[in-house]
Amino acid sequence: MERGVIEADELAGPFDLQATVESGQSYLWDRLDGKMYTTSEASGGQAWYETVVPPIAGVSDEQAVVRVRQINDDIEWESTTDAVDLLTHLLRLDDDLAAIASKTPGEPMLERAFEQYAGMRLVRDPPFACLISFICSAQMRVGRIHGMQQRLAAEYGESVEFDGRTYQAFPTPEKLAARTEDELRGLRLGYRAPYVQRTAELVADGEADPAAAVDLDYEDARAYLTQFVGVGDKVADCVLLFSLGFLEAVPLDTWIQTAIAGHYPDCEQGNYKKTSRAIRERFGGRYAGYVQTYVFHYLRNGGQ
Repeated sequence: MERGVIEADELAGPFDLQATVESGQSYLWDRLDGKMYTTSEASGGQAWYETVVPPIAGVSDEQAVVRVRQINDDIEWESTTDAVDLLTHLLRLDDDLAAIASKTPGEPMLERAFEQYAGMRLVRDPPFACLISFICSAQMRVGRIHGMQQRLAAEYGESVEFDGRTYQAFPTPEKLAARTEDELRGLRLGYRAPYVQRTAELVADGEADPAAAVDLDYEDARAYLTQFVGVGDKVADCVLLFSLGFLEAVPLDTWIQTAIAGHYPDCEQGNYKKTSRAIRERFGGRYAGYVQTYVFHYLRNGGQ
């Protein structure tokens, strides 16, 4: 086992681990205490979080188990490998939050959201797992989406031994492609089961790869991702924002639609693409996806 600490003063801006991993961006982390997505105010905690990370080009050549917690702002980690580069990548620890916040429009609701969840970063999840997670997200609360991903990993993921425990990696495209619709429905995926199976087939057969969208312009990348079964514009925007680094993407989920209706009615343009473009501009353009995530988490937890 390797261990280490990333000190808070090494980061560009504050960091809040709980807000980052429990804000509805990622469903691939779990809490060691079993309380993932059970707190009503997800920020500022000291729990251990853990995940199994596949090889990531340019970051790590091997699969890794990572555990991490935050104590007095510092980030403590344990892993099968040196996890500094992995955590920097997955949790965007190299983002300059102060610079990003300074480019956010100076509006009261946005200022309250950034103040209440100061230190929340965007995540950078592995593309295939992120894609499947958000295909499963339709009309679901965050706790149930997380449960689906945990069941998929437990049933079809590779077992990894670490520190006397057995962890389950997220299933490969080949593993999910080989499943039947009934098998996936048995894991309580419901009508999403055939979407997951067919999308996994597309990736396993080499017909399409969600990671390929990273080389496209933003709106072309969104259109590319909609070729996967069960992926519309909103799910595509989630994958672009929470995996592929398109920080301008603004998924138009229920909470953002609520914000548009109550605060930005002029941004409602009658269809997804035009409305997305309008709210993206109101949220500041380049880092609009950061603003979206703060607004989503703030409103979902009762903010006004």
